[in-house]
Parts: sequence; structure tokens; C-alpha cells
Amino acid sequence: MPTIRNGRLPTGAPAELHFADGLIVDKPADDQVIDAAGLVVSPGLIDIQINGGFGHDFTQDPTTIWSVGERLPETGVTAFVPTVVTSPNSVTDLAIEVVSSRRPEGYTGAEVLGLHFEGPWIAHEMRGAHNPSNIVDPDIGVARQWADSGVVRIVTLAPERPGAKEVGDLLASDGVVVSIGHSNADHATAADALSTYASLATHLFNQMTPLGHREPGVVGAVLASSRPAILIVDGLHISETTLDLAWRILGPERSVLVTDAMAALGLGPGVYALGDGPVTVGDYGPRTTDGRLAGSVVTLPEAVSNLSRITGAPISQALASATSNPAAVLGLGDRGELTPGSRADVTLFDGKSHVRRVLVGGHTVFAV
Repeated sequence: MPTIRNGRLPTGAPAELHFADGLIVDKPADDQVIDAAGLVVSPGLIDIQINGGFGHDFTQDPTTIWSVGERLPETGVTAFVPTVVTSPNSVTDLAIEVVSSRRPEGYTGAEVLGLHFEGPWIAHEMRGAHNPSNIVDPDIGVARQWADSGVVRIVTLAPERPGAKEVGDLLASDGVVVSIGHSNADHATAADALSTYASLATHLFNQMTPLGHREPGVVGAVLASSRPAILIVDGLHISETTLDLAWRILGPERSVLVTDAMAALGLGPGVYALGDGPVTVGDYGPRTTDGRLAGSVVTLPEAVSNLSRITGAPISQALASATSNPAAVLGLGDRGELTPGSRADVTLFDGKSHVRRVLVGGHTVFAV
């Protein structure tokens, strides 16, 4: 396996990394060298909320998870959590089957870390682009099935739904990350969830009760908690002022960048799918037929650059929001860092934040 030399870490310190058996090690295993002169050497990017890309939608067809994963290294992503939006059990069952099965022979793309089910246990009033006919109350039997699958890593739900606490407690006790989102809850209900079973917030500010001066809502509960929060920094989901304010509170430890990308990621304007509904991508982003935002087309490097530019955060902190922070959300101590014993998942950027090379498990899977 190779050694990376002459690059710079996101902090500006010199970078020299040695790989063996898919891990970062102290000493070189051989003399194969990747010259990273002029490049930033970052941990591989991790996207924990992505609905599809390159013409594919995971809810419409979960079998395309591997096809999208093959191409995600083009965007600097070395690991991801494919997201299925509100849908019938038949769809989530198929997604579990796809991720539980052995990866396709010869697969060299981003690692699939499990599934994120964003719904169907959400609020009708805060459904966004989700199909309202598929929204249901939390089901303890289904929750047990998801937990037992071993591949469901994140579940987004609205804590005010009947049965949410029982389901949330079950999932959390089995190691599934429960995220509060698409919620019409009041502050007290949201705060209770965040102090017990919910350890994350899905796309802060979007499709949740806002911060009011007397009723702080879900937004206030999240900001006042110690929990991390997902942010979609594409220039459409939240304003620059709102992002700057959120960053001052969340800081580099609690901010988690995702793409929330849909099928149009990597492609141009046109009509695509999100779940079972059409989405038109144009000058104002992906929109449903009634004008609702429906995911994004931002890449994770673009989100990192946007965060740094808007908040003034050092690039090392912005990158942490897309590397070590999402790894911490999932409890993965061997990802998101460039230390001996960590997985050899590395993304190399040029001075303009363009992806130049990506390694997964120490093997180059994308280079320009």
C-alpha cells in the first residue's frame, strides 16, 4: 500500500501518511509514494443523509445504492449512509435486504455504513417533499425489525407522534441513532426527546417548529441541548445569517454537514424522482410540483467550502463537520481521523477545494 508525502493537513501541518492492510500505520509498508505536493490531505468525507445521485433515487429503487456508491468518491465521499424517505414497509424491507447482502463483486466505491430511514414516523404538517399518504404512527414491531437488522443506523422521527418515545427508547437501546426531525413538536416534547432517546437533529431549521420568543420550538430545543445537528449548506435550505448564528452555538463539535442530495446530484437541470414523486431541478434548486424543496444537489466539498466562507471557520473545522463529526454520530472511532489505527480513507483537495484523489481502505478509487 502507498505512502502519501508532501501534502498538508487541514490544519496546515505537514502530512505524511503510511498505509497497511487498509489502515493508517506508523511506518511505511513499501515504497509506493503518492506525491501530494500542493494538496490538502483530509480524512475521507462521510455523508449520513443522501437520498441518491447520478440519476438514481434510493427510495424509488434501493438496489441503486451500490451504483451511486461507485461514483461518490468523485465528490470526495469515502463512506455514506443511504437515506430512504417516507415510504411503505415494502421499500424499507428491500433497502435492508440490499444493504445486508454482500456488496457486488469488484465494488470499489464509497463504503455503505448502513441505512438512514427519514420517516415514515413524521408530522404531516412538516412533511416537506415526503408523500403524506405514507406517513404513519411509530410501530414498535417495525422498530424491532429495523433494530434487529443490524444495518439501520439512523431513524428520523417526530417525537410528538403517538408511540414515538417507546420506539425511540427501543431503537436507542439497540444502538440506532434516533434523530428528531420533520416535527411539529412543542419545545417541551422536543427537549424531552433530546434528553433521552434522541441524539441528533435532522436538517436543523428545515421542517421543524421554529425558534419563537415564548415558544422555542424544536429549533430552540436542539440549540439549547448538547446534541449534534445536521445542516444542509447549499444556499437554499438556510440563509447565511441563520447559518452563522447556528455555527456560533453549535460550533465545530456539534455541526454535521450532509448533502441531502437527490437523484440530480452530478447531473444537470431536469425532472427527476424523490421517492414516488417528480422533482424539477432548475434555478431554484430541486422542487416538487407545488414548489417544496426536495433535497439538494450540493456536493459535500461544496458544503464544506460554503460553511467556511460564510462563518469564517477554518477549513479544518469545516472539514470536521463532514468527517470526524458524522463518524462520532455513528460511534465510529476508526473513521474521520488521520491517526494510526484509523481506516485509510483519505480525500485530497487542491487549493480550490476540488477533489484530486480519493483512497478507500488505502486504495485509490478516484484520481484526476
